[in-house]
Parts: sequence; C-alpha cells; structure tokens
Amino acid sequence: MKYIAVLLFLFFSSCSKGQDLVEFPDKALADVFVSIDGVQTSFGSVLETHKGETIFIDIWAAWCRDCIKSMPQLKKLQEDFPKTTFLFLSLDKGIDSWKKGIKKYNLVGEHYFMSSGWKGPFATAIDLDWIPRYMVIDTTGKISLYRAIAIDDYRIQEALKNN
Repeated sequence: MKYIAVLLFLFFSSCSKGQDLVEFPDKALADVFVSIDGVQTSFGSVLETHKGETIFIDIWAAWCRDCIKSMPQLKKLQEDFPKTTFLFLSLDKGIDSWKKGIKKYNLVGEHYFMSSGWKGPFATAIDLDWIPRYMVIDTTGKISLYRAIAIDDYRIQEALKNN
C-alpha cells in the first residue's frame, strides 16, 4: 500500500508542473536583458530580431560546472547546425564575470545578461529550475523544445533537424 501511495504522489507531483509552453508568456517577453554592448532590450525584441529563424537558447552561467562541461558538445552542435541562431542567456552574478566567461570559453553567438536573475519574470515564466537549460524556437516562433538540461538530449537534435 505504501508503494502505491508513493507512486501516486510522484505521478501527481510531476503533473502539477503544468504543460510545456509553446509560446512565451507576456511577462517573459517583457523581461529586460542587457546585451554585450550594454544596451537594455526586452526578450520579445530579441526574438523579433530573429523572426523566421530557428533559435537555440542556452541559459547558462560561467560558474556553472554542468554548463562548462557541455561546451565542447555545444560547439559541435553549432558546427552541425550553422544556420541556427545561438542565443546565450546568462545568469552570472555580474556583468564582468559574464563577459569574462564568454571570452574564456570562446562562446560564439548572441549574448544577453539576465539582470532579473532566477526570480525574474523570464525565469519564473519558463519555470527555470536548473542550468544549463536548453530551448529551441522554430521558424514560426513557437517553442519546439521547452526543457532540456543535458546537451546530449536527443530531443535537441530532433528539434533542430525539424526546423
């Protein structure tokens, strides 16, 4: 009986997270990030800039061990999908450490600092609970992969190939 109770608890607690998003909520789109040049811009404006493109989003930080370990595979992904826009959203503790991390790990792509952090509108809207976090936006602007936390997740390749 205890075994059944535990299974039911796990089932219902996993269901309570809600469905994967296919579109970003307004509060996520309105969240303001800082570009590498120091310009503040909304996440919605960033997406609008790349309208019609496949976008791979990598939410990371230079202090994140799992993020750093995944970088060789990330660079391979960039080679395999050269037409994809790679968008890096940083949760570093400060702008200086963020910029040093980009340089140190030679990250090629478009970079933004999430000044609102873990508890900001974007992070809460997408239920951010771990980094790295990978997402794929298809050419229609829909989220085709909502949540992956490992760069070798087969769904990443699938989502990128289907766009």
